[in-house]
Amino acid sequence: MPDFLGMMKQAAQLQSKMQAMQEELGNVEVEGLAGGGLVAVRMTAKMEVKGVKIDPSLLKPEEVEILEDLLVTAHADARRKAETAMQEKMQSLTGGLGLPPGFLGFGS
Repeated sequence: MPDFLGMMKQAAQLQSKMQAMQEELGNVEVEGLAGGGLVAVRMTAKMEVKGVKIDPSLLKPEEVEILEDLLVTAHADARRKAETAMQEKMQSLTGGLGLPPGFLGFGS
């Protein structure tokens, strides 16, 4: 017969670790770059955008479309890095449990 009390205790510990990890993810920041660094987007591993930097050379009316494209690219780069950071944190949390990817709502 499975040790249900032990399983419940493990589940409670995992929940506590998940809450701590969520707080920690808010402190992990990544930076996405585009245009060789002309545009940068800084965000947390919780996908909250914290800042945007734009090189002044892009602030010309004829460069608007380029700037828009670079912002989208920098945001996508930052998002990929944030997702990687989140997955690494989840792996360290659930590494010994043998859970499938995405089981706790993270990852793919």
